Amino acid sequence: MSINLRNIGISAHIDSGKTTLSERILFYSKKIHAIHEVRGKDGVGATMDSMDLERERGITIQSAATKVEWKDYKINLIDTPGHVDFTIEVERALRVLDGAVLVLCAVGGVQSQSITVDRQLKRYNVPRIAFINKCDRTGANPFRVRNQLKEKLGLNAVLIQIPIGLEDKHEGVIDLISMKAIYFDGAQGTEVRYEEIPSQLKSDAEKYREELLDSASMFSDELAEKFLAGEAISEELVLAAIRKGTLAEALVPVVMGSAYKFKGVQLLLDAVNHYLPDPTEVKNFALDLDNNEQKVELSSDERSPTVALGFKLEDGQYGQLTYVRIYQGTLKKGDELLNTRA
Repeated sequence: MSINLRNIGISAHIDSGKTTLSERILFYSKKIHAIHEVRGKDGVGATMDSMDLERERGITIQSAATKVEWKDYKINLIDTPGHVDFTIEVERALRVLDGAVLVLCAVGGVQSQSITVDRQLKRYNVPRIAFINKCDRTGANPFRVRNQLKEKLGLNAVLIQIPIGLEDKHEGVIDLISMKAIYFDGAQGTEVRYEEIPSQLKSDAEKYREELLDSASMFSDELAEKFLAGEAISEELVLAAIRKGTLAEALVPVVMGSAYKFKGVQLLLDAVNHYLPDPTEVKNFALDLDNNEQKVELSSDERSPTVALGFKLEDGQYGQLTYVRIYQGTLKKGDELLNTRA
């Protein structure tokens, strides 16, 4: 049974635009009504950077967690630090994720901390999608970054979008599944406009769509048959094949844009809904302390004994808060739990 819930994290090398992307996600999902930049001139700072030092330095130190809604899907979002000094915070957050968004800079590409984060994602078997950010920057080349994902990280990275222009000419993206050009109009990119693909980009779009269908056909016999026969292929069939490959950690869909310039963020949220797993599609395990620490697969059944992990402590305006990931059972006000580490 698939449910409309996603537990995702945003991970990246420092300065890939991760917290800026989180801020845009909060804005488009109507969680906040005004956007503040990471090191904003208004002195407010990004919503997900709550510590004074984070606002002052313009970096994320602690993982931050919040919940948003996008197109009838509930998304629990964790923004993790990108700086190598705070790797333990990333480790703690990754343990409670079902899926992840790996953010990369279109100029810097795969960097040292990107490799560390990817290694952590593999260790915890976290399926991911890649978002190539900063396509508006001088020197941006998302195609080179896609190749680095393959060569440096060994990922089966597949473009599901290509850019319409780069650097100061970056206007939007071409969706290789619907084969439409998508633009983001308005001061904050809130008006998403679908158009025909510009004539000068049609051959590129067809080339990369063929690559996409070739990769996706590995996860769907029906798609493979239609692809080889040259028959029309429905969007639903392609989406299902990409999702199957992503959940098996055998494929990484690549989307792109510029969070700072309000381009591509809504399509990233669509990709989160389409391709990343819901909690029932992920296998979680615990150790049975009464049975020589034997590995036990946990169930998402609410009637089963409660198993949960407190992954973050926060001392804020409401006193001390503990963020908890419930793997099995339920947790209600007044319940008593046994802390197995105590």
